[in-house]
Amino acid sequence: MRRRIIVGVGVLAALGGAAVYAMRSGKSGIEVDTVKVSRVEALQSFVTASGEIVATKYADIGSAVMGRLVELKVKEGESVKAGQVLARIDPVQASSSADAAAASVGALEADARAAATQVRAAQASLEEARSREKEAAASWIRAQELQRAGLLPQSEFDKASMAGTTAAAQVAAATAAFERAQQAQASAERRIAQGQAERTRARDALAKTEITAPIDGVITRLEVEQGEMVVMGVQNQPGTILMTVSDLSSVNAEVKVAEADVMRLSNNFPATVTLEALPSQKFTGRVVEIGASALPQIGTQAAAREFRVKVRLEGAVATLRPGLTCDTEILAAERKNALAVPLQAVVEKDGQTGVFVVRDGAVEFTPVKTGIIGGLSIEVDGIADGTEIVSGPFQTLRTLLNGDRVR
Repeated sequence: MRRRIIVGVGVLAALGGAAVYAMRSGKSGIEVDTVKVSRVEALQSFVTASGEIVATKYADIGSAVMGRLVELKVKEGESVKAGQVLARIDPVQASSSADAAAASVGALEADARAAATQVRAAQASLEEARSREKEAAASWIRAQELQRAGLLPQSEFDKASMAGTTAAAQVAAATAAFERAQQAQASAERRIAQGQAERTRARDALAKTEITAPIDGVITRLEVEQGEMVVMGVQNQPGTILMTVSDLSSVNAEVKVAEADVMRLSNNFPATVTLEALPSQKFTGRVVEIGASALPQIGTQAAAREFRVKVRLEGAVATLRPGLTCDTEILAAERKNALAVPLQAVVEKDGQTGVFVVRDGAVEFTPVKTGIIGGLSIEVDGIADGTEIVSGPFQTLRTLLNGDRVR
């Protein structure tokens, strides 16, 4: 029994081998799909990416002072002009501080005027002391001459000497008083400068209780309600964003492009943008900015790197709104009158890229050079226009060998 089974298996194997041989070399051959190599008017390669609509120019408006929002003068979607008042923060505290700073500067200026008066008085006293010293010096010289001539009593001589000493002491005292007055005046002027700086800060804080539009545009985001407390930003801690003003006369499609595709793009490449909100419309545009570094990855799982690419939309875009999701198709390469074959027809054999050419019912592997990929076609070089090649099925192409018979 065992011998019969072995013999049976051997027969089946022989029959199977014969069938494969008949399929590869016989008249029937392997059934395949074929096409003729042809030229296309324009083979185009696209990079696709998704993202959202963003205004090219916008301003997030926060508060530079802390306080309660006592007046909100705009609504979301409303058009505004640069300089227009949008909201007001309670000005009571800021106004009080500004008044106090102004009063302080007034008092300091009065002190400075008094110090200037003291300087003038001290200077006059110094000049008077110097004049008396000069007179005393002259009297001392005359007294010395008269004493040598024997015409001046000793008492008068001593008196003249004492007068000179006293005058010199008075000059020294007047000089010190003048210097102190000058120092006091300089100190008063410094206090005025500090007070004026504080007054400027207080006035600036008061002015900042009035929130104005920095640019012409539309209120595209309103984050607060009248009566809420708002917080100013400090280092490493952002403040309250009150609203966003966007100039919708120019918008971008900001999309995330995979790292495998970003190096194929350059500025000014044409693009087509479609929006989920407006499926029947297509917008044209051009690449205006390509990120120099990859976007931060969110989460701990490893993911393909992506780069931000901005496409400036052309035509009537004023109806679009920031945040609308969009799909973008960027033309990365184009070949005119390109020789192309189905992408599936190109295979790898023994480290070479090529296609199977059909000649006299058999296939011959022919190496080719490939170019850009456009849709389901790929540019090739190294094969003549009109050549018949195998295009499928895919599984058959994977196992097809050089010289196989096909039909």
